[in-house]
Amino acid sequence: MFIIYGIAGMLFGIALIKYREAVGDMLGSADWMNYIGGPYMLSIFLGVFFFFYSFAWMTGTLDFFLAPLLWIIPVGR
Repeated sequence: MFIIYGIAGMLFGIALIKYREAVGDMLGSADWMNYIGGPYMLSIFLGVFFFFYSFAWMTGTLDFFLAPLLWIIPVGR
C-alpha cells in the first residue's frame, strides 16, 4: 500500500510542477507569496516537496529525510 500511495504522491508532485500556471491561477496571489516568488514558484516548491516526501515515504527513509527538521524543532527530539 505504501508503494501505491507513494507513486500517487509522486505523480501529484509532477502534476503540480507541470500545470503550475493553472494551479497558480487557481491559488491567486497573496502578499506573503511575493517573498518566495509568487504563486507559480509556490506550486513548484510544493510539487518538489510532494515528490521527495512521497519517495521517502515509499522507500521507508522518511526518518532520514526529516532528520534535519527534527534537529531544528526542539519537540522533535
